[in-house]
Amino acid sequence: MNHFIVSALKYRPQTFEDVVGQQAITNTLENAIKNNHLAQALLFTGPRGVGKTTCARILAKKINQADTESLENEDFAFNIFELDAASNNSVDDIRSLTEQVRIPPQTGKFKVYIIDEVHMLSASAFNAFLKTLEEPPAHAIFILATTEKHKIIPTILSRCQIFDFKRIGVLDAKNYLKKIAEKEQIEADDDALHIIAQKANGAMRDALSIFDRVVSFSGNKLTRKAVTENLNVLDYDEYFTTTDLLLANKIPEVLVHFNTILSKGFEGHHFINGLASHFRDLLVAKDAVTVSLLEVGDNAKKKYLEQAQKSELSFLLKAIDLANDCDLKYRSSKNQRLLVELALMQLASITFDGEKKKGKPFIIPASLFKNTPTITIEKPVTPEVVDTPIKKSAPRIEKVVPITLEGVSRRVSALSLKSIEKKNEIAKIEVEYENVDALPATPFTEKELVSHWNNYVSKILEKGRKSVASIMNASTPTTEGNTIHFELPNTLMKSQLERAKLPLLKYLKENLDNYKIELVINVNEAKTKRYAYTPKEKYQKLVEKNKTLEKLRKTFDLDI
Repeated sequence: MNHFIVSALKYRPQTFEDVVGQQAITNTLENAIKNNHLAQALLFTGPRGVGKTTCARILAKKINQADTESLENEDFAFNIFELDAASNNSVDDIRSLTEQVRIPPQTGKFKVYIIDEVHMLSASAFNAFLKTLEEPPAHAIFILATTEKHKIIPTILSRCQIFDFKRIGVLDAKNYLKKIAEKEQIEADDDALHIIAQKANGAMRDALSIFDRVVSFSGNKLTRKAVTENLNVLDYDEYFTTTDLLLANKIPEVLVHFNTILSKGFEGHHFINGLASHFRDLLVAKDAVTVSLLEVGDNAKKKYLEQAQKSELSFLLKAIDLANDCDLKYRSSKNQRLLVELALMQLASITFDGEKKKGKPFIIPASLFKNTPTITIEKPVTPEVVDTPIKKSAPRIEKVVPITLEGVSRRVSALSLKSIEKKNEIAKIEVEYENVDALPATPFTEKELVSHWNNYVSKILEKGRKSVASIMNASTPTTEGNTIHFELPNTLMKSQLERAKLPLLKYLKENLDNYKIELVINVNEAKTKRYAYTPKEKYQKLVEKNKTLEKLRKTFDLDI
């Protein structure tokens, strides 16, 4: 097996022109060398992997090349000294360094000392280094590099010329990866390289390491799918699909889609955070002035522009607010999945116009997501004559077929279809027995009445009408001729029974074969007066029930 060299080392820049994303600093250093205006103590600071050590090495070579034009290919390795302050951070290490500084270079004009991770030096080492750094020999140049400038003592900072390195832009990193892919003869999708550049988060060294890893996974062809799978990155297509479902108010579908994402191993926090960023990208894609803020590949940019046209500005602003609020609450939530699902339901309800939202978080009622009901209204038909077996010789009764409404699942209101259906049912009962003069009026006993009364209670209990059943069991009906008397303790119970009176009367008339029955509901508001008894009064009540208690009290001389 041949020795493999990682891309971060193989393609480390050898000149300032090769350095990615730090043009301002490289131009400044080149001009300083050209104009002989270079300070003897430089501090390179910035995030990891952005080129600090690389620029320090290039600068160290360029300094001596500028003064020895005949040796342009010489790297002057003997004039460059690198010290890792992470492992050489004691006072003795710095003293050893200051002693070496006194010796002039054998070749070239300058000796360059690169101290990496300089913030790791101890306080005593910093103090030992102060005098040398303030008044170095003419042949010595110090280049300090650190990722944490705030840890360096102010007396050191004041003696250095500071260069702040910035994070490398996504487009710069992508273009550099594209050049490397061409050199390595690797076919790479533009979106795949863009995802790698985003994942690197501004560090070119990280981008090259990720590039090597993905190439090892997928071979000489880098696709967006392979990159997202290997890096465990949620593909932006998932966010496009989610947004389409949210705009269409499809709450069930978006919840199923979220469950699919969770089943792939992604966290809800990662998803909602990415969704908020997706809404932000759609927002900047709506205006031609802000499209340049969209750091995505060319293919993705087309999709963003298309979906941005379908998304209203008000929806995006509200969506960003809801997603950001969910992101902030996620860590402290006890039920994190439910928190994200509630946020998704609220997002899917933003563009819904079916209800008045009143400015509060709104979720579309679940009843609207059932299968769309088919409302069928039967045509009125001619009353048909039905032979009904009635006791004795009852005349034929005309049966009126009511209008029926099927499949309506909305809540009942004064103007709802169910309320109309209920009124039609009551009207049917009233019309059916409107003319009772010719109908039978068979006498019945109170025992028969109670029997059929209890049977009706059992029927309505089976239908789940417990409230009416409990009211009918509150007392026993009595009869006086064709009039049934029923007594209740309050008017509230009376009003509830009055609403269920017509179906009850119909049942009793048919089963008792008496179509002239009337039901009179009376209210008896007599109440038993309750008293607050004293302990002595309570004792007297108990003595009335058991007189031996008094004998017990006297025997043991007990107090009341």
